[in-house]
Amino acid sequence: MTVIARRLAGHLARGLVMILVVATISFFIVNNIPGDPMAARYEKLVEGGMSPEAAAQAVKVLYGFQPTGTLWQQYTDYMGGLLHLDLGVSVSRPGTPVLDVLGEAAKWTVLPVLVGTLLSFLVGVILGVFAAIKRTSKLGDALAISGSLLHGIPQYVLAMLLVVIFATLIPILPADGPVDILFEPGFNAGYIGSLAEHAVLPVVTYALSAYGGWVLAMKSSVVTVLGDDFILAAELRGMKRSIVFRYIARNAILPLFTILALSLGLLLGGAVFIEKIFNYPGLGLMLINGVNDRDYALMSGAFLLITAAVIVANIVADLFYSTIDPRVRSGEEAA
Repeated sequence: MTVIARRLAGHLARGLVMILVVATISFFIVNNIPGDPMAARYEKLVEGGMSPEAAAQAVKVLYGFQPTGTLWQQYTDYMGGLLHLDLGVSVSRPGTPVLDVLGEAAKWTVLPVLVGTLLSFLVGVILGVFAAIKRTSKLGDALAISGSLLHGIPQYVLAMLLVVIFATLIPILPADGPVDILFEPGFNAGYIGSLAEHAVLPVVTYALSAYGGWVLAMKSSVVTVLGDDFILAAELRGMKRSIVFRYIARNAILPLFTILALSLGLLLGGAVFIEKIFNYPGLGLMLINGVNDRDYALMSGAFLLITAAVIVANIVADLFYSTIDPRVRSGEEAA
Protein backbone atom coordinates (compact mmCIF):
# COMPACT_ATOMS: atom_id res chain seq x y z
CA MET A 1 0.00 0.00 0.00
CA THR A 2 1.39 3.41 -0.98
CA VAL A 3 2.00 6.19 1.52
CA ILE A 4 -0.89 8.25 0.14
CA ALA A 5 -3.25 5.26 0.31
CA ARG A 6 -2.31 4.64 3.95
CA ARG A 7 -2.82 8.30 4.79
CA LEU A 8 -6.21 8.30 3.05
CA ALA A 9 -7.31 5.13 4.86
CA GLY A 10 -6.28 6.65 8.19
CA HIS A 11 -8.15 9.87 7.46
CA LEU A 12 -11.29 7.99 6.43
CA ALA A 13 -11.21 5.84 9.57
CA ARG A 14 -10.80 8.90 11.82
CA GLY A 15 -13.47 10.76 9.87
CA LEU A 16 -15.96 7.92 10.32
CA VAL A 17 -15.29 7.87 14.06
CA MET A 18 -15.81 11.65 14.25
CA ILE A 19 -19.12 11.41 12.37
CA LEU A 20 -20.32 8.67 14.72
CA VAL A 21 -19.32 10.77 17.75
CA VAL A 22 -21.17 13.84 16.42
CA ALA A 23 -24.23 11.71 15.58
CA THR A 24 -24.19 10.26 19.11
CA ILE A 25 -23.85 13.67 20.77
CA SER A 26 -26.64 15.10 18.58
CA PHE A 27 -28.93 12.19 19.48
CA PHE A 28 -28.50 12.60 23.23
CA ILE A 29 -28.83 16.38 23.07
CA VAL A 30 -32.09 16.06 21.15
CA ASN A 31 -33.30 13.33 23.49
CA ASN A 32 -32.72 15.47 26.59
CA ILE A 33 -33.93 18.88 25.40
CA PRO A 34 -36.92 20.05 27.48
CA GLY A 35 -40.19 19.97 25.60
CA ASP A 36 -39.26 16.92 23.50
CA PRO A 37 -41.22 17.25 20.22
CA MET A 38 -41.34 13.45 19.86
CA ALA A 39 -43.13 13.03 23.18
CA ALA A 40 -45.45 15.94 22.36
CA ARG A 41 -46.35 14.42 18.98
CA TYR A 42 -46.88 10.98 20.55
CA GLU A 43 -49.18 12.38 23.25
CA LYS A 44 -51.12 14.40 20.70
CA LEU A 45 -51.75 11.33 18.54
CA VAL A 46 -52.84 9.27 21.53
CA GLU A 47 -55.17 12.05 22.70
CA GLY A 48 -56.61 12.11 19.18
CA GLY A 49 -57.75 8.50 19.56
CA MET A 50 -54.78 6.60 18.11
CA SER A 51 -53.62 3.54 19.99
CA PRO A 52 -50.29 3.85 21.86
CA GLU A 53 -48.70 1.28 19.54
CA ALA A 54 -49.87 3.05 16.37
CA ALA A 55 -48.86 6.44 17.76
CA ALA A 56 -45.40 5.15 18.65
CA GLN A 57 -45.00 3.69 15.15
CA ALA A 58 -46.14 6.95 13.53
CA VAL A 59 -43.60 8.95 15.54
CA LYS A 60 -40.92 6.39 14.71
CA VAL A 61 -41.60 6.92 11.02
CA LEU A 62 -41.38 10.67 11.56
CA TYR A 63 -38.13 10.74 13.57
CA GLY A 64 -36.40 7.55 12.50
CA PHE A 65 -36.38 5.83 15.89
CA GLN A 66 -38.82 4.55 18.50
CA PRO A 67 -39.51 7.35 21.03
CA THR A 68 -41.22 5.08 23.59
CA GLY A 69 -38.53 2.39 23.71
CA THR A 70 -35.53 2.31 25.99
CA LEU A 71 -32.81 4.87 25.39
CA TRP A 72 -30.56 2.15 23.96
CA GLN A 73 -33.30 0.98 21.57
CA GLN A 74 -33.86 4.56 20.41
CA TYR A 75 -30.14 5.03 19.88
CA THR A 76 -29.66 1.81 17.89
CA ASP A 77 -32.69 2.63 15.71
CA TYR A 78 -31.33 6.11 15.07
CA MET A 79 -27.85 4.88 14.15
CA GLY A 80 -29.34 2.15 11.98
CA GLY A 81 -31.24 4.80 10.05
CA LEU A 82 -28.04 6.80 9.55
CA LEU A 83 -26.35 3.78 7.97
CA HIS A 84 -29.08 3.92 5.30
CA LEU A 85 -28.78 7.74 5.02
CA ASP A 86 -32.15 8.08 6.73
CA LEU A 87 -32.06 11.26 8.81
CA GLY A 88 -35.74 11.19 9.63
CA VAL A 89 -38.54 13.50 8.52
CA SER A 90 -38.68 17.24 9.07
CA VAL A 91 -41.24 18.49 11.60
CA SER A 92 -41.43 21.94 10.05
CA ARG A 93 -42.10 20.40 6.62
CA PRO A 94 -44.28 17.35 7.39
CA GLY A 95 -43.69 14.37 5.16
CA THR A 96 -40.42 15.74 3.75
CA PRO A 97 -37.24 13.75 4.49
CA VAL A 98 -34.52 15.75 6.24
CA LEU A 99 -32.06 14.78 3.50
CA ASP A 100 -34.27 16.45 0.88
CA VAL A 101 -34.58 19.62 2.98
CA LEU A 102 -30.80 19.79 3.41
CA GLY A 103 -30.20 19.27 -0.31
CA GLU A 104 -32.65 22.04 -1.21
CA ALA A 105 -31.05 24.49 1.23
CA ALA A 106 -27.45 23.56 0.39
CA LYS A 107 -27.75 24.62 -3.24
CA TRP A 108 -28.53 28.18 -2.12
CA THR A 109 -25.57 28.26 0.27
CA VAL A 110 -22.77 26.60 -1.70
CA LEU A 111 -22.50 28.91 -4.70
CA PRO A 112 -22.56 32.33 -2.96
CA VAL A 113 -20.19 31.23 -0.18
CA LEU A 114 -17.91 29.42 -2.63
CA VAL A 115 -17.66 32.42 -4.95
CA GLY A 116 -17.19 34.84 -2.07
CA THR A 117 -14.53 32.69 -0.40
CA LEU A 118 -12.51 32.12 -3.57
CA LEU A 119 -12.77 35.80 -4.54
CA SER A 120 -11.58 36.94 -1.13
CA PHE A 121 -8.78 34.36 -1.20
CA LEU A 122 -7.45 35.49 -4.58
CA VAL A 123 -7.64 39.21 -3.80
CA GLY A 124 -6.42 38.79 -0.23
CA VAL A 125 -3.41 36.67 -1.21
CA ILE A 126 -2.29 39.05 -3.94
CA LEU A 127 -2.67 42.14 -1.79
CA GLY A 128 -1.12 40.33 1.18
CA VAL A 129 2.07 39.82 -0.83
CA PHE A 130 2.22 43.54 -1.65
CA ALA A 131 1.43 44.42 1.98
CA ALA A 132 4.49 42.41 3.08
CA ILE A 133 6.91 43.56 0.39
CA LYS A 134 5.80 47.21 0.73
CA ARG A 135 5.36 47.03 4.51
CA THR A 136 7.52 50.10 5.11
CA SER A 137 5.56 52.21 2.62
CA LYS A 138 2.17 53.93 2.76
CA LEU A 139 0.73 51.28 0.41
CA GLY A 140 1.76 48.51 2.78
CA ASP A 141 0.30 50.38 5.75
CA ALA A 142 -2.97 51.02 3.90
CA LEU A 143 -3.34 47.36 2.91
CA ALA A 144 -2.58 46.16 6.44
CA ILE A 145 -5.05 48.63 7.95
CA SER A 146 -7.77 47.65 5.48
CA GLY A 147 -7.23 44.00 6.35
CA SER A 148 -7.36 44.67 10.09
CA LEU A 149 -10.52 46.78 9.83
CA LEU A 150 -12.46 44.31 7.69
CA HIS A 151 -11.23 41.38 9.73
CA GLY A 152 -12.60 43.00 12.88
CA ILE A 153 -16.07 43.90 11.57
CA PRO A 154 -18.68 41.16 12.16
CA GLN A 155 -20.30 39.65 9.08
CA TYR A 156 -23.79 40.80 9.99
CA VAL A 157 -22.58 44.41 10.39
CA LEU A 158 -21.03 44.32 6.91
CA ALA A 159 -24.25 42.82 5.54
CA MET A 160 -26.40 45.55 7.08
CA LEU A 161 -24.04 48.29 5.84
CA LEU A 162 -24.24 46.94 2.29
CA VAL A 163 -28.03 46.77 2.51
CA VAL A 164 -28.24 50.36 3.73
CA ILE A 165 -25.88 51.64 1.04
CA PHE A 166 -26.82 49.62 -2.05
CA ALA A 167 -30.45 48.72 -1.35
CA THR A 168 -31.68 51.82 0.49
CA LEU A 169 -29.53 54.93 -0.06
CA ILE A 170 -28.49 53.92 -3.58
CA PRO A 171 -31.14 51.34 -4.52
CA ILE A 172 -29.31 49.54 -7.31
CA LEU A 173 -29.28 46.00 -5.92
CA PRO A 174 -32.00 43.79 -4.36
CA ALA A 175 -31.51 42.63 -0.78
CA ASP A 176 -34.40 40.23 -0.17
CA GLY A 177 -34.64 36.65 -1.32
CA PRO A 178 -32.66 34.67 -3.91
CA VAL A 179 -34.64 35.62 -7.00
CA ASP A 180 -37.46 37.83 -8.22
CA ILE A 181 -40.75 35.91 -8.14
CA LEU A 182 -41.83 37.54 -11.42
CA PHE A 183 -39.48 35.31 -13.42
CA GLU A 184 -40.34 31.76 -14.39
CA PRO A 185 -37.79 29.31 -12.93
CA GLY A 186 -35.67 27.71 -15.63
CA PHE A 187 -32.70 28.20 -17.89
CA ASN A 188 -33.68 31.60 -19.27
CA ALA A 189 -31.98 34.99 -19.28
CA GLY A 190 -34.47 36.70 -16.98
CA TYR A 191 -34.36 34.07 -14.25
CA ILE A 192 -30.56 33.62 -14.37
CA GLY A 193 -30.03 37.39 -14.40
CA SER A 194 -32.28 37.78 -11.37
CA LEU A 195 -30.40 35.03 -9.53
CA ALA A 196 -27.09 36.76 -10.23
CA GLU A 197 -28.43 40.17 -9.22
CA HIS A 198 -29.79 38.89 -5.90
CA ALA A 199 -26.52 37.05 -5.19
CA VAL A 200 -24.29 40.13 -5.53
CA LEU A 201 -24.72 41.50 -1.99
CA PRO A 202 -24.37 38.11 -0.22
CA VAL A 203 -21.28 37.25 -2.28
CA VAL A 204 -19.69 40.66 -1.61
CA THR A 205 -20.45 40.28 2.10
CA TYR A 206 -18.78 36.87 2.23
CA ALA A 207 -15.79 38.21 0.29
CA LEU A 208 -15.31 41.34 2.41
CA SER A 209 -15.69 39.45 5.69
CA ALA A 210 -12.97 36.95 4.71
CA TYR A 211 -10.67 39.37 2.87
CA GLY A 212 -9.02 40.80 5.98
CA GLY A 213 -8.01 37.39 7.29
CA TRP A 214 -6.36 36.40 3.99
CA VAL A 215 -4.46 39.68 3.71
CA LEU A 216 -3.07 39.46 7.24
CA ALA A 217 -2.26 35.75 6.99
CA MET A 218 -0.51 36.14 3.63
CA LYS A 219 1.43 39.16 4.83
CA SER A 220 2.67 37.27 7.88
CA SER A 221 3.60 34.24 5.77
CA VAL A 222 5.48 36.34 3.21
CA VAL A 223 7.43 38.19 5.91
CA THR A 224 8.52 34.82 7.30
CA VAL A 225 9.58 33.54 3.87
CA LEU A 226 11.54 36.74 3.14
CA GLY A 227 14.06 35.72 5.79
CA ASP A 228 14.65 32.22 4.41
CA ASP A 229 18.07 31.32 3.05
CA PHE A 230 16.89 30.44 -0.45
CA ILE A 231 15.48 33.94 -0.95
CA LEU A 232 18.73 35.53 0.16
CA ALA A 233 20.67 33.17 -2.13
CA ALA A 234 18.44 34.02 -5.08
CA GLU A 235 18.98 37.75 -4.53
CA LEU A 236 22.76 37.28 -4.21
CA ARG A 237 22.83 35.36 -7.51
CA GLY A 238 21.22 38.37 -9.15
CA MET A 239 17.92 36.75 -10.09
CA LYS A 240 15.27 39.00 -11.55
CA ARG A 241 12.87 40.54 -9.08
CA SER A 242 9.93 38.88 -10.85
CA ILE A 243 11.46 35.41 -10.33
CA VAL A 244 12.23 36.13 -6.68
CA PHE A 245 8.68 37.42 -6.29
CA ARG A 246 7.30 34.12 -7.64
CA TYR A 247 9.52 32.16 -5.23
CA ILE A 248 8.23 34.20 -2.32
CA ALA A 249 4.56 33.94 -3.28
CA ARG A 250 4.74 30.21 -4.07
CA ASN A 251 6.26 29.27 -0.71
CA ALA A 252 4.25 31.73 1.39
CA ILE A 253 0.91 30.59 -0.01
CA LEU A 254 1.36 26.90 0.90
CA PRO A 255 0.07 27.16 4.52
CA LEU A 256 -2.96 29.11 3.32
CA PHE A 257 -4.18 26.25 1.12
CA THR A 258 -4.98 24.21 4.21
CA ILE A 259 -6.98 27.10 5.66
CA LEU A 260 -8.77 27.55 2.33
CA ALA A 261 -9.76 23.88 2.16
CA LEU A 262 -11.15 24.00 5.70
CA SER A 263 -13.00 27.23 4.87
CA LEU A 264 -14.63 25.54 1.89
CA GLY A 265 -15.61 22.66 4.16
CA LEU A 266 -17.27 25.06 6.57
CA LEU A 267 -19.21 26.75 3.78
CA LEU A 268 -22.00 24.18 4.12
CA GLY A 269 -22.68 25.69 7.50
CA GLY A 270 -23.57 28.85 5.68
CA ALA A 271 -23.48 32.19 7.37
CA VAL A 272 -26.51 32.30 9.61
CA PHE A 273 -26.73 36.06 10.05
CA ILE A 274 -25.96 36.87 6.42
CA GLU A 275 -28.66 34.55 5.10
CA LYS A 276 -31.10 35.89 7.67
CA ILE A 277 -30.43 39.49 6.68
CA PHE A 278 -30.74 38.78 2.95
CA ASN A 279 -33.55 36.24 3.44
CA TYR A 280 -31.46 33.75 1.47
CA PRO A 281 -32.94 30.23 1.81
CA GLY A 282 -29.65 28.46 2.52
CA LEU A 283 -28.50 26.20 5.33
CA GLY A 284 -27.96 29.12 7.71
CA LEU A 285 -31.54 30.36 7.43
CA MET A 286 -32.77 26.77 7.52
CA LEU A 287 -31.01 26.26 10.87
CA ILE A 288 -32.64 29.39 12.30
CA ASN A 289 -36.06 28.22 11.17
CA GLY A 290 -35.33 24.73 12.51
CA VAL A 291 -34.50 26.16 15.94
CA ASN A 292 -37.64 28.30 15.94
CA ASP A 293 -39.79 25.31 14.90
CA ARG A 294 -37.97 22.95 17.28
CA ASP A 295 -37.22 20.73 14.30
CA TYR A 296 -34.55 18.66 16.03
CA ALA A 297 -34.31 16.06 13.28
CA LEU A 298 -33.45 18.82 10.83
CA MET A 299 -30.89 20.37 13.15
CA SER A 300 -29.21 17.01 13.81
CA GLY A 301 -29.03 16.35 10.08
CA ALA A 302 -27.52 19.77 9.43
CA PHE A 303 -24.84 19.25 12.10
CA LEU A 304 -23.93 15.89 10.57
CA LEU A 305 -23.74 17.41 7.09
CA ILE A 306 -21.46 20.21 8.28
CA THR A 307 -19.28 17.72 10.18
CA ALA A 308 -18.94 15.48 7.14
CA ALA A 309 -18.06 18.46 4.93
CA VAL A 310 -15.32 19.63 7.32
CA ILE A 311 -13.88 16.11 7.55
CA VAL A 312 -13.79 15.73 3.76
CA ALA A 313 -12.21 19.19 3.42
CA ASN A 314 -9.58 18.25 6.00
CA ILE A 315 -8.70 15.09 4.09
CA VAL A 316 -8.49 16.97 0.79
CA ALA A 317 -6.35 19.70 2.37
CA ASP A 318 -3.89 17.18 3.78
CA LEU A 319 -3.57 15.23 0.52
CA PHE A 320 -3.37 18.41 -1.56
CA TYR A 321 -0.70 19.89 0.69
CA SER A 322 1.32 16.70 0.38
CA THR A 323 1.08 16.99 -3.40
CA ILE A 324 2.07 20.64 -3.82
CA ASP A 325 4.81 20.79 -1.15
CA PRO A 326 7.88 18.79 -2.18
CA ARG A 327 9.25 18.90 1.36
CA VAL A 328 6.23 16.92 2.64
CA ARG A 329 6.50 14.46 -0.27
CA SER A 330 10.18 13.82 0.39
CA GLY A 331 9.46 13.27 4.08
CA GLU A 332 6.76 10.70 3.22
CA GLU A 333 9.02 8.86 0.80
CA ALA A 334 11.81 8.75 3.38
CA ALA A 335 9.38 7.32 5.94
